[in-house]
Amino acid sequence: MGKNKNLFKAILPWVIVLILLGSLVPILSSPGGNKTLSYSQFVSTVKKDQVSKVTMTPSSYVTKVTGTYKVNGQSQSFTTTVPNTDSETKRLMDLFDSNSVKVTIKDSEQDNMIWNFVIGVVPYVILIGAMVFIFRNLNGAAGGNAKAFEFGNSRAKLEKNEKTRFSDVAGADEEKEELKELVDFLKNPKKFVDMGAKIPRGVLLVGPPGTGKTLLARAVAGEANVPFYFISGSEFVEMFVGVGAGRVRDMFKNAKANAPCIIFIDEIDAVGRQRGSGIGGGHDEREQTLNQLLVEMDGFEGSEGVIVLAATNRADVLDPALLRPGRFDRQIHVSNPDKNARAAILRVHARNKKFAPDVNFDNIARRTPGFSGAELANVLNEAALLAVRLGHKVITLDDVDEAIDRVIGGPAKRSRKYTEHERRLVAYHESGHAIVGLTLEHANQVQKVTIVPRGQAGGYNLMTPKDETYFETKNQMLATIAGFMGGRAAEEIFFGDISSGAANDIEQATRLARMMVTELGMSDLGPIKYDSGQNAVFLGRDYSQLSNTHSGQIAFEIDQQVRKIIDDAHKKAADIIIANKDKLETIANALLEYETLNAEQIQSLYKTGKMPETYDGSVDPTAHMPSESTSESNSTSTFTSQSQSDPDDDLLDEMK
Repeated sequence: MGKNKNLFKAILPWVIVLILLGSLVPILSSPGGNKTLSYSQFVSTVKKDQVSKVTMTPSSYVTKVTGTYKVNGQSQSFTTTVPNTDSETKRLMDLFDSNSVKVTIKDSEQDNMIWNFVIGVVPYVILIGAMVFIFRNLNGAAGGNAKAFEFGNSRAKLEKNEKTRFSDVAGADEEKEELKELVDFLKNPKKFVDMGAKIPRGVLLVGPPGTGKTLLARAVAGEANVPFYFISGSEFVEMFVGVGAGRVRDMFKNAKANAPCIIFIDEIDAVGRQRGSGIGGGHDEREQTLNQLLVEMDGFEGSEGVIVLAATNRADVLDPALLRPGRFDRQIHVSNPDKNARAAILRVHARNKKFAPDVNFDNIARRTPGFSGAELANVLNEAALLAVRLGHKVITLDDVDEAIDRVIGGPAKRSRKYTEHERRLVAYHESGHAIVGLTLEHANQVQKVTIVPRGQAGGYNLMTPKDETYFETKNQMLATIAGFMGGRAAEEIFFGDISSGAANDIEQATRLARMMVTELGMSDLGPIKYDSGQNAVFLGRDYSQLSNTHSGQIAFEIDQQVRKIIDDAHKKAADIIIANKDKLETIANALLEYETLNAEQIQSLYKTGKMPETYDGSVDPTAHMPSESTSESNSTSTFTSQSQSDPDDDLLDEMK
C-alpha cells in the first residue's frame, strides 16, 4: 500500500503538467486576439470609414484580409476571407479606393512558412518530450528496469575503496602469502618487470564452501586499493545465445579502462564447465561465454593490468583450457582451518562481542574440529543469540557450547518425551560408544555424550582422534569402526534386543569399511583401486566410465571383505563391553541422571566410578571444552529415534 501511495505522489505532478501542455496546443496553433468578420460585416465596416489599412494575402482559392478597425475609440484586429476571383478582387479594390483604405499585398508562401512550422510542430515536440521524460521517471519510481537497452552489457559490480584487509582474514597464512604477490605487483609492478617476472593473469581459489575464498579476494582488492569488479558466474548465462559472450567482452573492456584492477568471478563453475559435456549436445550459450572468457584471458590481445580471481568448490568439472598456464596460472587451495587457525578465526569474529572471562578460544577450537570459517562465525553468532534470549550480560561458556551443539545436530528438543525403557536404551547405547573409545588404543576419544534429543537424533556422542594427524592408519580406521559398533553391541548385551537407533552408526561403519576395501587397499584383496560406484557423476564425462570395472566374482569378494571388517569390529566392541560391564553401567546411570556428560566427567566415571569432585550435582552439567584433544576430523555417532520418522531420514551426517 505504501509503495502504491509513493508511486501516485510521483505520477500526479507530471500528469498535471501533461494536461496543461495538451491544452496549450490549440491555443498556440490559433492566432490570438483576432476577431473573424464575415464578408458583409467587413464591407459594412469599411464603408463606415472605420478601417484605415489592410493586408491582403492571396492564396489558391481565397484571399485572406487582415487589419484593424476602431470600435468605440479602441483598435480591434480582424480577419476575413474572400473568394480569390478576378471580379471579387476588382470589387474589393474599388471598395478600398472609394474609402481611402491603404492596401498591402503579401506572399503567403514566404511569409507564413516559419511561423506555421513553429505553431504546428513545436507544441507537439514539447508534448512528446514531456511524455518521454515522465515515463522515464515513472520507470525509476515503479522500480522498473531502466536499463532495458543495456541487456548485453556487463553485470559486474564495481567496488572502490574496499575496506577488507588481510588482517580480517585469519587462519589462511599460506594462502595470504600467495596473494600478497598480486598486491605487491599492483602497487609496484616495476620490480617484477626488471626481474623479467610476469605476474599470474589469473588465480583460482579452490576449496569447500565457507572457507573464505570471497573474503580473500576482497582482501586483495582492499590491500592493493584498486578497483574491484565482482560478478557471479551465473550472471553471464542467459536464455539468448551470445548475450553471455557480450557481457564478458564488455566486462573486460571496462576493466582495461580502469586498469590496474581486479575481476573476481564467484562460482566460476557455473560458466566454466567442460565444453561438450552434456548428453546429446552442449549448452551453446554457456560454451560461447566460456570461449569468450578464454580469449579475453589469453587471446590475441593480453589484458595487461587486469588480474582475474575466481572461486569454486568444483574444480574437477572446469574446462582444462581454463586451467592451463596463461589463464589461471595459479591454483590456491583454501582448506578447512586447523586448530590454531580456528582459534584465530574465532578471535576475529569475536571482536564486536562480549564474552565471559572463562571463554577460551583455544579450547573452543579443539571442540570444533572440521568446522569451516563460516561455521565458526555461525557458532559465535548463535552463542550471541542464545545469550540475548537467556538475558545474559555476556556470552558464557555454556552459550558457546550449546551453540556448537546446535550447529552440529540442531536445537535440543527437551519437549520430546521418551518412555523409561527408551531412555535406558539410549543411555546404554551411547555408553557403549564411550567405553570402546576409552578402552581401545586407536579408537576415537569421546568428548561429549548426551541423551537429550537434538534435531532428528535421539542422542549423540562426539568423538575425536587423540592426536592431530593428516592421514589415518589401518588400525585407526578399524578402531573407529569398532567404536561405531559399540552402541549396537551394548544393546545386544544388556537388552538382548536391537533397535533402529544404530542406523547412523551402521551407515558410517559400512562406508568406511567399503572405502578401506575398494579405495585404500586395506584388505586381503590387495592394494587395488576398485570402483565403488559412489563417485559424483558429471554427465557426458563420467557417465560412460561408471560401468563396473571388475567382475562379478570381485564384487562378491568385496562384499565378503566388507562383511569381515564389520563383523570383526562388532566382535571386538562386544568383547570390550563384556569386559567393562560395570564401568558401562556406571556411565549409563550417570547419563540417566544428568542427561549430558563431558569428557572430564566420562574419564572420572571410567577411572573412579564417581563424578569429578568439582561437579555440583544441583545443576545440570554442561559440556565444557576438552583440554586434551587436538584433531582435524571428528565423528558424531547418533542414536536415531524410529518413532519420529524413517531411520534413513534421521541420520546426522558425519562431520567433515
